[in-house]
Amino acid sequence: MDLQKPARAQDAAPGVTELRASDADRDRVADILREALAEGRLTADEHAERVDGVLNAKTVGELDVFIRDLPAAHQQPSAPAYIPVPPRPAPGAIPPEADANVVAVFSSAVRRGRWRAGRRLHAYSVFGSVEIDLSEAIFEYQQVVIKAVSVFGDVQIRVPENVSLRGTGGGVLGNFEVDTLDSVESDAPVVYVEGLSVLGNIEARAKRGKRVADILDRVQSKVDRKLDRVQDKVDRKLRKHLGR
Repeated sequence: MDLQKPARAQDAAPGVTELRASDADRDRVADILREALAEGRLTADEHAERVDGVLNAKTVGELDVFIRDLPAAHQQPSAPAYIPVPPRPAPGAIPPEADANVVAVFSSAVRRGRWRAGRRLHAYSVFGSVEIDLSEAIFEYQQVVIKAVSVFGDVQIRVPENVSLRGTGGGVLGNFEVDTLDSVESDAPVVYVEGLSVLGNIEARAKRGKRVADILDRVQSKVDRKLDRVQDKVDRKLRKHLGR
């Protein structure tokens, strides 16, 4: 007699559609919806309604519902979903002199808001706290280097979620942590973090919901051009109807 019990259905591995959705999955679907809006496949109301559903979706299957009627959801990618970038810029690509310094000694220093990010920024924290927020910054250069030194201090770096982020460094009885990002935009900015933490902390990660405005402007310009073409077509038909 075979005493082995058959595997129960609930013990089987879940299907792909039943897997929990990640932030990357939601970003992928949101990008497809954004392109569909720019191409005129979705109205502004439809786009807003679907994006709201994407943000609340829990599984991969729930996400697929919002794009199953769009061509981009059924296309096989012909290239990697990201643009690989090296762990550090090429020698000589970034000048060694800093465009700006952010220093906190027994104090705190913050750089945030709408500001112009140069090619190199140095941050020093000695028994202090430094915050560098690039989520609303204007990137005048594609490559930005942030050199961070923390001695009994804390350095927090935040970047938009649609840039590439790389980090090289370490800590001596301290913490150095950089959450690597890979942008799908070939011309997206690349932020390199070089750091040393001595009995301190250095962290760099994306700020969810924040994207480089310059990249989003390209999508908005597509929508504007589409609306302009539609308006021109309507005007021509109206003039023809009025015999002008």
